[in-house]
Amino acid sequence: MKVAVVTFPGSNCDQDLISAVRDGLGEAAVLVPHTATSLAGADAVFLPGGFSYGDYLRCGAIASRTPIMAAVKAFAQAGGPVLGICNGFQILTEAGLLPGTLQRNAKGQFVCDWTTLEVLNTATPFTNQLSQNTTIRLPIAHGDGNFYCDATTFDQLQQHHQIVFKYTDNPNGSVHNIAGITNQAGNVLGMMPHPERAMDELLGGADGRLLLQSLQTTLLRMV
Repeated sequence: MKVAVVTFPGSNCDQDLISAVRDGLGEAAVLVPHTATSLAGADAVFLPGGFSYGDYLRCGAIASRTPIMAAVKAFAQAGGPVLGICNGFQILTEAGLLPGTLQRNAKGQFVCDWTTLEVLNTATPFTNQLSQNTTIRLPIAHGDGNFYCDATTFDQLQQHHQIVFKYTDNPNGSVHNIAGITNQAGNVLGMMPHPERAMDELLGGADGRLLLQSLQTTLLRMV
C-alpha cells in the first residue's frame, strides 16, 4: 500500500499522517506537494488537517484550486480512496468532491478536545473494520467544523447512506450532528475528527487505527 499525503502551505498534520501510515501500519507514505501534477502511483490519497493558505477567503478555498487537485479529482473519479481530515474535509467540499460546506463553529470558538462519534456506515474503504451503530472516540481541533447542507442535500445523503459519522455530543453545531460524509460512490470520505491523532492508547486512544486498518484491508482485497 502506498499513500500520497498532499501537503499545502499551512498544512500541519501531514507528518502526523505519514507517521500513522508508516509507523502505525508499516506501509509506505509519501508527501506530495500542492504544486505537483501527479500522485506518483499512489493507492490512496490523504488530505491533511491544518490551515492551508492561512484559511484566507474560506477554509480550503485556495487549496482546492492548486495544481495537485486536478490529479486528486481524477483519482477520486476513477474510484480511488480519498480521505480528507479537518482542513482536508474543507478542501474536498470546496473542490466539489463532497457536498455541503464547513462553517464557523456555532459558538464562534476554536474547539480542541476529544469527541465521541456514532458509526453509521461500515461499507466504505475507511470503515469496514468498525462496527455499525457503535461509537468511537477521536480528537478534534477546528474553528470551522460546523457542517451545513440544505434539506434536499441532507435527504440525498441519507438516501445514499453517505453519512458515516455523527457526533453524540455535537461540539460545533453541525446540522444533524454530522461529523463525516462520503460521496455517493463511497470512496471519498471527509471528516472533521483526527484519526491520525488516535493511533495509540498512550496518546489518549487508538480508535483512529481502525480507520487506517480498514483502508489497508480494502487495498489488500484489491491485490
